[in-house]
Order: sequence, then structure tokens, then C-alpha cells
Amino acid sequence: MSTALVDPDAVSEVEETTAETGIQSFLVTFIIRRFNPEVDEEPRWVDYDVEVYSTDRVLDALHKIKWEVDGSLTFRRSCAHGICGSDAMRINGRNRLACKTLIKDLDISKPIYVEALKGLPLEKDLVVDMEPFFAAYREVKPFLIADSKPEPGKERIQSVVERERFDDTTKCILCAACTSSCPVFWTDGQYFGPAAIVNAHRFIFDSRDDAGDVRMDILNDKEGVWRCRTTFNCTEACPRGIEVTKAIAEVKQAVLRGR
Repeated sequence: MSTALVDPDAVSEVEETTAETGIQSFLVTFIIRRFNPEVDEEPRWVDYDVEVYSTDRVLDALHKIKWEVDGSLTFRRSCAHGICGSDAMRINGRNRLACKTLIKDLDISKPIYVEALKGLPLEKDLVVDMEPFFAAYREVKPFLIADSKPEPGKERIQSVVERERFDDTTKCILCAACTSSCPVFWTDGQYFGPAAIVNAHRFIFDSRDDAGDVRMDILNDKEGVWRCRTTFNCTEACPRGIEVTKAIAEVKQAVLRGR
């Protein structure tokens, strides 16, 4: 395990700012699983000591490491507000969004471990190849399919109750945190995974959609909903609070009932 030292000038600036704002700062050790396919045969753990504020997120610490300590650190991020889902990673063994994980909510008396999501091909450092995930997503036809057209100048009318039926599963941001937390997905790359089933659920129960039977036929497969073992890992991992396991159970019931 190698160690990257903190820039003394950066630490001095943090101490001065802390004195001005009154916000407490801490020296926290981050141990990051690094992998550069051009030089590494296997991933390796590298530790960094970082001065952070109690209000910082893990994403802020990663930015500090990349901008001030080691510019080669590679990770994805975009909106930084828990909407795009691009910075999903494993933090202390749990799938989370780095932008939503406050450092003060972690045990900073111990090192914070950060690594890429499991079950997807590792490309570099904290970046995985999302194509297998999106291939499963596309296969369930995650878009409205209607046999009829609305009246000219009119929208397809839906009641509040009809909307509530699938409201929870509209919250998915396709971060892959749920799918990559699933033990079945780790061991079976053909399994559709929780996120794909959640997005199928969103249209199966949409009163305006006419292709629910098509999606249920797709998921009524040996690699579909019946591969779920109801471990609740997916529900615990979802940063949006979607009841993923419940949605999968509802799709199973719909398949059995014929919707």
C-alpha cells in the first residue's frame, strides 16, 4: 500500500479557512482501489490523507485528491446533486453516490475505503463499463408503447390513482447501485438485474401503455424476475429510496396473474 502526502500549503489554507468560518476540519484517510489497465495487472489499494470539512461529501474529497494530490485518479461525476447517478461507487463496502455521502456520517476514526461498483467490467480506477447494464435496460423496452393515438390537441388522461400505481419506480436515475449490489448479478452476467425490472415495472403498470404483456414475456425468463432471491440489497442500495424489492415482487405477481 502506497501513501500520497498532502500538500502542506493546501493544509495551511484549510486551517486558515477553518479559523475564519468556524467549520471544523478533519484529517481523514481514504484508501482507494486504483487500476490503470495500461500498467496494472491487478487493482491495487492506494491511501491518501485528506483534510476535509465536516460538511464535505466523499465527492469533495475525491475532487481534492484529484486536483491537489494525484491528477491521475479517475472517476465519473456530473451534476453532483444526486440526480445524474454517474458517481455511484462502493464506499466502505456499500453502494452509494459519492455526492450524497457526507463524510461526517461515516466513521472517520477509521480509513474510508472507496472502490468501483462490483459486477461490471472495470475500466479504470472507479470507472466501470456500463454497457451491460444499459443493454439489459434497453431490452425491457423502457418507453411508452401505445396502440392508439390521443385525440388531436389532447393528452392521454390519467387519474391521480393511476399515476400513484407506478410513481415510485419513476424515480430511477440509472446509477446501477441496485443492480451492482445484487449477488445474483455478480455471479450471472445474463440476469436483467433490479434496475431493468424497476424500469419495466414503471411501464407495465402505466395505464396509458399497451405493451405490458410484451415486457412480462421478456422478464418471464430464466434470467428475468425469477432469478431474484429477495435479499433486499437493491432496496438498501438505492439512493432514491425506491422500494426495488417490492417492485420486483409486483412484477412477479403480474406475470403470474397475466397482469
